[in-house]
Amino acid sequence: MLPTPSRYTVTAALPYANGPVHIGHLAGCYLPADIYVRWLRLQKRDVAFICGSDEHGVAITIKAAKEGVSPQQLVDKYDGMIRQSFLDFGISTDVYSRTSSPRHHQVAADFFKTLYEKDVFIQKESTQYYDPIANQFLADRYIIGTCPNCGYDNAYGDQCENCGKSLDPQDLINPRSALSGEIPIMKNTKHWYLPLQKYENWLTEYILEQHNNWKPNVLGQCKSWLNQGLQERSITRDMSWGVQVPLPDAEGKVLYVWMDAPIGYISATQEWAENTDKNWEDYWMKDDTKLVHFIGKDNIVFHCIIFPVMLQAHGGYILPENVPANEFLNIEGDKVSTSRNHAVWLHEYLLDFPDMQDVLRYVLISILPETKDSDFTWKDFQQRNNSELADILGNLVNRIIILIHKFYNGKIPAPDVLTQQEIQLMQEMQDIPARVSALIDNFKIRDAQTEAMNLARLGNKYLTENEPWKSIKTDVTRTATVMHFGIQLLANLSIVLQPFLPFTCTKIQLALNLPDLTWADAGRVDLVPADTFIEQLPILFRKIEDTEIEIQAQKLAKAKLENLQAQKTKEVKLEEIMPSIAFDDFAKIDLRVGNIIAAERIPKADKLLNLTIDLGTDIRSILSGIAEYFKPEDIIGQQVVVVANLAPRKMRGIESQGMILMAEDNQGNLQFVLPATVINPGSTVR
Repeated sequence: MLPTPSRYTVTAALPYANGPVHIGHLAGCYLPADIYVRWLRLQKRDVAFICGSDEHGVAITIKAAKEGVSPQQLVDKYDGMIRQSFLDFGISTDVYSRTSSPRHHQVAADFFKTLYEKDVFIQKESTQYYDPIANQFLADRYIIGTCPNCGYDNAYGDQCENCGKSLDPQDLINPRSALSGEIPIMKNTKHWYLPLQKYENWLTEYILEQHNNWKPNVLGQCKSWLNQGLQERSITRDMSWGVQVPLPDAEGKVLYVWMDAPIGYISATQEWAENTDKNWEDYWMKDDTKLVHFIGKDNIVFHCIIFPVMLQAHGGYILPENVPANEFLNIEGDKVSTSRNHAVWLHEYLLDFPDMQDVLRYVLISILPETKDSDFTWKDFQQRNNSELADILGNLVNRIIILIHKFYNGKIPAPDVLTQQEIQLMQEMQDIPARVSALIDNFKIRDAQTEAMNLARLGNKYLTENEPWKSIKTDVTRTATVMHFGIQLLANLSIVLQPFLPFTCTKIQLALNLPDLTWADAGRVDLVPADTFIEQLPILFRKIEDTEIEIQAQKLAKAKLENLQAQKTKEVKLEEIMPSIAFDDFAKIDLRVGNIIAAERIPKADKLLNLTIDLGTDIRSILSGIAEYFKPEDIIGQQVVVVANLAPRKMRGIESQGMILMAEDNQGNLQFVLPATVINPGSTVR
């Protein structure tokens, strides 16, 4: 483990610039990263907080084509939206860069070239789909065909949007190009691969032995990958949008986005250093620097396995000391879905709840999915605002400041002798910062906020028990002590809550005329001297009404209804009878009864079964996308109906010599089409 670091490099996952930011993104990594960095800065630590837009990849080009703009125009649009959302919610990056920048292209290309010159990569030729009309190789998302699982006609090469199943382009039936509509051909292409398997032993030691203090969800996923055995992964793609591969024989090839994007942390740091008096190498190449990646769980493999291998293979770079990945945030019991508009968008939130950024920060921190998925509900949002922020924190601040103005015309009174109660509370003010620090240092951000808020709870208890609004009539000296101590408590709150509620704490500190405070100041009871004039503060947290919550619930319900209707429309289309064909066309189809005499799974293909079929006249191998519905051992001996004269087609390197007929109901359940009674294999279906 690293001793006390001299500096910190903190990164937050580069958001993909094909859409705006929603609360799932905020809870996934940006809030935890911001809180960690603000806590470090309050301790006057040397820290670089790095982020930027991830702007390459086929998803960008597809969305740009749909919107009728260039990829650059698309990422310009969403980069601006993301930057504004982060600014609005106080995500305090030191630099927010872009992977489409010339600097990044040069840094990423140089990184690739260093690995290439060290003979790190494996160069291989493979056969991929190619569109002869568009004159380019097709990424998975540019291949459309019939899903082998559900029969949907417009499934993508990587996933069917109808049934949600992951696919391989070669699984598709009747594939066609999304660019021209033509049937693609198979063509050889050359690519470079990162041989992860060569680093398995090193990764096992680095992660499981040297960093076994990582979060259980992170270690668990890393163990799973290592136990399965790593394989080489392609780090180049055939397309024009991206970082060009810097080799003379690599025209039309770019770095695959998963290699390109993490290098963006390095190029962004260089950009930041150029505009400051810093040396970027200190933050990436000095052993006394602590590197921490904040990410969501879908990025664990890239930041814990692939990027460390890249850094190790390159040489000279430090490696991540921790990767505190969060799980996913659901909304009202359902997964966030941008395509279904089941999301709470940050820019829309501020339209409905202006100047209430800290409320959303507080609620999301309260439910951070640190070790398992969590759920955001609007009712919980309302309850936490009203009963915690408004009734506990806001009420405490409001009461103390109002009483100071009412009793002392806004000037802090001098205290008298402290009682045992104040001494105990002073001890809590000194202990709570240490407890908050220990929790943040271990990436338990949710518990840290709870601990910081406990000081507000203690303050309310102290004020209620002493009742200064009553004692002012009977014991002026005691009242002055309580009010003086109450102000010191507010000053302490403005420090320990600063990482979590920066907008609110800034308001408190301005009202108390406080100088720039550090974490070391927390626990002091002389932060606001006697006779200091304090400003009036408006209500920090207003109560949220039921009608406001109902509006938000209706938004989500409307989106859900629209998606259900769209799904039903899809189902109706799937059930419609296809256009009529001539009898002569139908007569060309040779349907035969066969017996399944063997069935086996295909390695790395969780949808396909390789069926051996006895057709009476011959034995055939037929691939069928039914592995998720039937176990191989359960269908041995099953009679089936086969399209016997279908042209053979190669999938997963196996030639499939026909097609099994299946029936599918509205719920997606599959059943074999078969004779009413057992019949000899090879019998004709007429």
